[in-house]
Amino acid sequence: MLKIIIITSVFVAALFLSNNIVAFFLEKFSSFQLRKIDKTEKKLDSMFININRDKLIFIYTLVPVVFGAAGLLFFGNMLFAIIGAVLGLVLPTLVLKNLEAQRKILFRNQLTDSLMILSSSLKGGLSLVQAIEMLVEESSPPVSQEFGWVLKENKVGISLDESLAKMYRRIKVKELEYIINSILVARETGGDLTKVLGRLSITMRDNRKLEDNIRTLTLQGRLQGIIMSVLPFIFIGSILTFNPKHFDIMLQSDLGKMLLVLGAFLQVVGIVLIQFFSRIKV
Repeated sequence: MLKIIIITSVFVAALFLSNNIVAFFLEKFSSFQLRKIDKTEKKLDSMFININRDKLIFIYTLVPVVFGAAGLLFFGNMLFAIIGAVLGLVLPTLVLKNLEAQRKILFRNQLTDSLMILSSSLKGGLSLVQAIEMLVEESSPPVSQEFGWVLKENKVGISLDESLAKMYRRIKVKELEYIINSILVARETGGDLTKVLGRLSITMRDNRKLEDNIRTLTLQGRLQGIIMSVLPFIFIGSILTFNPKHFDIMLQSDLGKMLLVLGAFLQVVGIVLIQFFSRIKV
């Protein structure tokens, strides 16, 4: 009887402890996800993308579950389920970073034409604020969105210098920094802003031509990097086509599974290193 009471007490204590541990980790995970959602919401707001918070919570909750379930379903192993869940946690952040990078590229591509519009407007006798209004009317997003927000801030009493500085903090593009510094210096020293922006536009066009030439000359190296990254997957696909049971000996032992996971990890590291070394920054 005493033994039964002891076993029951140990079982209840273990159950209580496990529930507390699960509740602790769920609480930490929930707070972690909420912090990520807050950061994502701010980042999306800075990119003028409106997504309901409930949708963000749904995405950040559903994607790890789906990827974890897919790993468990296709591989029948808890390790792959954990890997899938981790990928699901990382995927929304990667998508967000890709959106931000694409927006910066588009913004950067529009800056040269934007400088020409500003310079032409100033030559026509408009003030800097009026020139920015003309730029907003003539341009498309994201330039029209960013400079339009500068105008809105200026209308509610924020100085133009501060609004331009806040725009650079939202979208950190080096050419934008040159433009803002040129405007601020010209306003402080009383210089000819029209000539400054005109010369800056010519300089930016020359830099873009130089970057295009470098991309053309390094195209072969970058293609080799892409081919070397894709080649292992093509090799594995062709092997499985001719002999679907080729990797069974690996999947039937824990050591084999560990080696496959290690190989996949090293392949990802290799792809990252190839892309890193084949990229040239101007």
